[in-house]
Amino acid sequence: MRYPEGHKEKVRASIVASAARALRRDGLDGVSIPELMKEAGLTHGGFYGHFKNRDQLVAEAVMAAAEATGAAVLSEEAGDLDATLGRYLSMGHVQHPESGCVLAALGGEGRRQPAPVRRAFGRAARGFVRFLEQKLHPKSPAGHLSDDALRLSAQMVGAVVLARLLDDETLSERILEAAKHAPRTSGPRRR
Repeated sequence: MRYPEGHKEKVRASIVASAARALRRDGLDGVSIPELMKEAGLTHGGFYGHFKNRDQLVAEAVMAAAEATGAAVLSEEAGDLDATLGRYLSMGHVQHPESGCVLAALGGEGRRQPAPVRRAFGRAARGFVRFLEQKLHPKSPAGHLSDDALRLSAQMVGAVVLARLLDDETLSERILEAAKHAPRTSGPRRR
């Protein structure tokens, strides 16, 4: 049977999107290839027609999740910095890691992964800081990362991670609010 043009690319994108959700929900080691393929509505046998190995899929899923967060929360279309902070530092984000920031959901696991996955996390982290740099300092030269953007990115990701660790919703909400209202700039910008 002959498939329409673009079918293989659509199937691959579906696998990556399903993997991005499943990995953020269950952890990098919490989902096997058969489970990832089942999540995508496909059989395990088709995996190697799309990916050379699990690391390739995980790396692509990390980048897809990062791009989704960038588009939904950090982009110009997503609103100003207050809107970005409101969406990112929310209980909805805390309670639904499967649809949230891959850095907050899996960043702690990323460093222990094989090189292709570590590189994907590194690209995702740099992209996150770059988005924030543009929100804070829209006229910043390309590639410039201020201390303000570095600090804010650490505050945002750290606040979501801490809020998820607590079994106290009131304290989780306080952490998120404190991060939202923390100072955003601190004087001269450095490279």
